[in-house]
This record gives sequence, structure tokens and C-alpha cells, in this order.
Amino acid sequence: QVSLEESGGESVQPGGSLRLACEASGRPHLMYVRGWFRQAPGKEREGVAIIDEVGITRYADSVKGRFTISKDKAKSTTLYLQMNDLKAEDTGTYYCAADRLDFGLKDNPTYWGRGTQVTVSS
Repeated sequence: QVSLEESGGESVQPGGSLRLACEASGRPHLMYVRGWFRQAPGKEREGVAIIDEVGITRYADSVKGRFTISKDKAKSTTLYLQMNDLKAEDTGTYYCAADRLDFGLKDNPTYWGRGTQVTVSS
């Protein structure tokens, strides 16, 4: 019913920037709330940023001021995560997620992409 596909992950040096994209297909009413999560090797998955259907955003404290979640204005099916001033601790697999109901950074949304790898290393 919903398909999510991430792109944009790559290796970057500390202090660098990346923009991740998540292309969605399926029923729009099942994707009212969308977000980004990440999982580092050996660690639990954590919520990074969430955006709801009216554009209200929430961020993990660790990324506030550095990351920005947004939707493409022309193509609302595309979700972005602009990541600036990247740090080694931002390394991990980043997942796009969606749900028709609201969810928080510690929740488990219904729909998930397969992830894209971000590596921050000098």
C-alpha cells in the first residue's frame, strides 16, 4: 500500500553536508506523518526527525540546528533530510518511515524504507 525508497547516503568527512531523499508511492492518506530514523552499528534505532501533514516538525536533540526535514513543495511524495555539520556519531543507516497516524521519535511507524548508508569519517 505504501512504498518508500531512500537515496543520497554516502561517505562524507566531518563537518560536511548531505541531503537524503525518500520517494514515496502508494495511498497518500496512509502517509500523513513521515519521518527519518537511523541505526548505528551495535546501537538501537533512534528517531531523527518527523514532519506531519501540515508541516510541523520535531527533531532529536542530537540533530537540532544541524538537520532539516522537509517535503518537496512541488512533489509532496518526496521527503528530504538536509544534514549539515555532520559528525562521526551521525554514521548509520538512515530509514524513511510513514504512518497515517501521528508517531513520535521513539515509536514504530507502519511503513519503512530499506535504508541508505551514511558514513561520516575522516
